[in-house]
Amino acid sequence: MGQGISYASWTAIKSQVLANFIVEWTEVQKPPAVVDQEYWTMYFDGSLMQKGAGIGLVFVSPLGVRMRYMVRIHFPSSNNVVEYEALINGLHIAIELGIQWLNIRGDSQLVIDQVMKESSCHNTKMAAYCREVRQLEDKFDGLELNHILRCLNEAADTLTKMASGREPMPTGIFAGDQYKPLVRYEEPGQARSVLPALGSGANQPLAPSNPEVMELDEDPAIEPDPLAD
Repeated sequence: MGQGISYASWTAIKSQVLANFIVEWTEVQKPPAVVDQEYWTMYFDGSLMQKGAGIGLVFVSPLGVRMRYMVRIHFPSSNNVVEYEALINGLHIAIELGIQWLNIRGDSQLVIDQVMKESSCHNTKMAAYCREVRQLEDKFDGLELNHILRCLNEAADTLTKMASGREPMPTGIFAGDQYKPLVRYEEPGQARSVLPALGSGANQPLAPSNPEVMELDEDPAIEPDPLAD
């Protein structure tokens, strides 16, 4: 016959089947590939000026889309307080947006060191704000807090100066007015104020509480403000 027939031994067939099974089983047992989480980035800043206080926030999505917020503060405050108010406002907004992975960047060395437990809070006011930030951390799957130079925080700083200087609101910026602090350390039993609604052109003030009066830190020697304006 012109055609030949080749035979394989039973042992060879069993060996090939076993090899194929091992390859398939190994692939199934491999852990799934780690997918890089898509972090949002939030820049925050707060400022106290002669005309008033204000905060600025810039959110950058994983696709590079920017969202800008500014809030005019209308209650007695200090530079350190408005920095904390900026951070907490930003965390609330991130939660409302459904952000789970957030990289936070700010130029307040004091606030970041206290939250990261690299510096102790010797002031009751700062301790209350710090506790609030740590409680909000549990709302995220991933949260990073990094200190940056002020020159790298110009976008948030510009919004802050516009808010504290009571300048007209530009188009394309979410803006609001806040008349009560988000942390009421003086009266622990009192409910905290609700974050003012932020939206395009949305200015929904709460009841004002002497918007013209501002205060400095209670004890600058204990709580130095490295970013005094």
